[in-house]
Amino acid sequence: MNKINSTENTDESISISGDFKDFKESSGNNPIEKVSLVVSVYNEEAVLVKFYKEALPYLKNTGKKYEILFVNDGSIDSSRQILNDIAAGDKNVKVLHFSRNFGHEAAMIAGIDYADADALICMDADLQHPPSCIPMMIEKFDGGYDIISMIRTGNKSAGIIKNIASNGFYTVINILSDTKIEKSASDFFGISKRAAEILKKSYREKVRFLRGFVQNLGFNKTTLKYEAGIRAAGKSKYSIKKLFKFSINTILCFSDLPLKLGIYAGISAAVLGFIMMVYTIYSWASVGTPNGYATIIVLLCFMFAVLFVIVGIIGQYIGIIFSELKDRPIYIVEDIKNIE
Repeated sequence: MNKINSTENTDESISISGDFKDFKESSGNNPIEKVSLVVSVYNEEAVLVKFYKEALPYLKNTGKKYEILFVNDGSIDSSRQILNDIAAGDKNVKVLHFSRNFGHEAAMIAGIDYADADALICMDADLQHPPSCIPMMIEKFDGGYDIISMIRTGNKSAGIIKNIASNGFYTVINILSDTKIEKSASDFFGISKRAAEILKKSYREKVRFLRGFVQNLGFNKTTLKYEAGIRAAGKSKYSIKKLFKFSINTILCFSDLPLKLGIYAGISAAVLGFIMMVYTIYSWASVGTPNGYATIIVLLCFMFAVLFVIVGIIGQYIGIIFSELKDRPIYIVEDIKNIE
């Protein structure tokens, strides 16, 4: 029988202990020094100054270095000038101006790309994401967490239809996808610098679901609950149509199960065909040749409906693949303020 050398075993234990210590130090247990507030903006002229004045005290009171990075997603109102004026009076305010509207997801990715801090907090400018949550999030960062998911407990301004649709979306995506997403998770979240670096280098899909990417990273995760505030001004930029399109793209990006519907539909059709064959033979033996015109029409309509649904799903996947192959930029920055 082979004997284990006790000296080698002791040395190995010391080595493992040292590696674990290094891992803990790299996990972000040390308090953060600087935080970046990434704010996406699209036609928010009525609320930008109010948001800035409300968020600023919370950042200052944390005692951390900070920056507020506004990403102007091609606004066509006065948002651009208002942001430039704010940046001119505060060097801690940085601004990115897109050449056109690229979408909310692209704005958040751009903010993450340009942020320079130990921790990032992504939120919207409409004050539905309460700035009062900032100190609690920074406390979690100081505690060593890399991912902070903000879970919405209520959103009275969204209406019944949007709230029901939102709950249904998370239920469907969690059934279809291997990546489980916190129910009612929003685009209000926090990530550490090392998590942000991964998003900068990877997860660069053209069709994105950023809050899903964030929860897919792993690391030390935690959640905080908040109630969405009443929108300070303006109206939501997401219509039911846009939300539906966004939901479909998200499901297709996170799951390949819809592609397997053809297999399941084929099996179901085979079973149904076998049942109809048995029924036809039984009817022929019992009462003679049955009148099967209506049955044939129903079966044909059903089969063609299933076929067209599957073809449509395949077309959506091909569309996503086509977008990735074109490899066009996620966003284009036209101008910057206070960014070196």
